[in-house]
Amino acid sequence: MDAVKKLYSMMNPCVLCPRRCKVNRFERTGYCSVNGKPIVSSYFPHHGEEAVLRGVKGSGTVFFTGCNLKCVFCQNYDISHLLHGHETTVEMLASMMVELMNMGCHNLNLVTPTHQIPFIIDAIETVKSQGHDLVPIVYNTGGYDSLEVLRTIEGYIDVYLPDIKFFDRKACQRYMNAPDYPDVVKECVVEMYDQVGALRTDGQGIARKGVIIRHLVMPGYVDDSKRIMDWIAETVSKASVNIMAQYRPCYRAREFPEINRMITFDEYMEVVDYAESIGIRLLRE
Repeated sequence: MDAVKKLYSMMNPCVLCPRRCKVNRFERTGYCSVNGKPIVSSYFPHHGEEAVLRGVKGSGTVFFTGCNLKCVFCQNYDISHLLHGHETTVEMLASMMVELMNMGCHNLNLVTPTHQIPFIIDAIETVKSQGHDLVPIVYNTGGYDSLEVLRTIEGYIDVYLPDIKFFDRKACQRYMNAPDYPDVVKECVVEMYDQVGALRTDGQGIARKGVIIRHLVMPGYVDDSKRIMDWIAETVSKASVNIMAQYRPCYRAREFPEINRMITFDEYMEVVDYAESIGIRLLRE
């Protein structure tokens, strides 16, 4: 329980993420728009995740409300920006986890956990104290995390699923208000890889442990995508990578003409072909 106590202590003043907004989260909301109680948008067996996560019975996904990045193009903006969700308790969150496991889900997939990690680890401890055997825990993050927090939760997380969005600092400032994102995500992914290593699966091809990096190809940013692939190949070469093509202009993307369009097939394939040419371990659906 030492990890739980430490994480709660980091909420006042709040330094759970690189924003370090230092508000008392037990009295008011931080940059993430969440206060001192867990807020969940939805939870269900997700059949749209990577094959190594969804399997046959689905990934037991919990969508947490709020976000510490709040990208202007977020496809889940109703959850991250508009804060659709319901305030709950640690005990109820633990019950959600147990329900998903009882449904046969292959894992517990925690979506946007960064700003709610104290409640999550507390709930995991609650589930363990009730005598349940946990399925693999998936930390599904935008990649803007705290090294101190990641080191505190080591041993709780089986599969790290970080995004690497941009290395272009101007893009990080313009679309995420986080010019330090490239430095942060690099050190966080290295820490994640040091903790759990390359992806390992069971006899059914379901992820048991390891790092899966997601990268969403953005319109006009093929060269930046290639820089990201270069870094992965040089730094965490055995990590598995999912290069995603599903970008569409959402939320405030229309305010930014350069990203107010779908990506082209050629843009996507240029990134995929480049990644393959330098030996990236691409996930296949």
